[in-house]
Amino acid sequence: MEQLIRIGNTVTAQEAIDFVQSPESGGVVTFIGLVRNHTQQKKVLKLVFECYEAMAVLELEKIAQTAKERWHVQRIAILHVTGEKLPGETVVVIAVAAPHRGAAFEACQYAIDTLKETVPIWKQEFFEDGAVWVAAHP
Repeated sequence: MEQLIRIGNTVTAQEAIDFVQSPESGGVVTFIGLVRNHTQQKKVLKLVFECYEAMAVLELEKIAQTAKERWHVQRIAILHVTGEKLPGETVVVIAVAAPHRGAAFEACQYAIDTLKETVPIWKQEFFEDGAVWVAAHP
């Protein structure tokens, strides 16, 4: 299995899709996480992401490996940002290619859920009246 794991200032869905597409794949599923302009009835001005990059990359590689073993994923791309992001901007992209769509859907769902649980990436939300660090699981 081939995988693309990257943490950077910007990520795009096209980069992930271009990486996973191949003639062997029967399905590609992509998840794109964006900055919402609101949370709990408050206007979000921006988000700031920080991470422990060395550990985050290791955890993302574990997620990719588990997806390969459980669903016979052919290719997977997991991309996440750090830094300041405004509403509407892309913050995470996961693309999964597998022989069949069911495997691709399940592996993609597993990857985003596990990323939020295990990868040391932290998010701070900024509102008009201040800022808070947000838990991965509200």
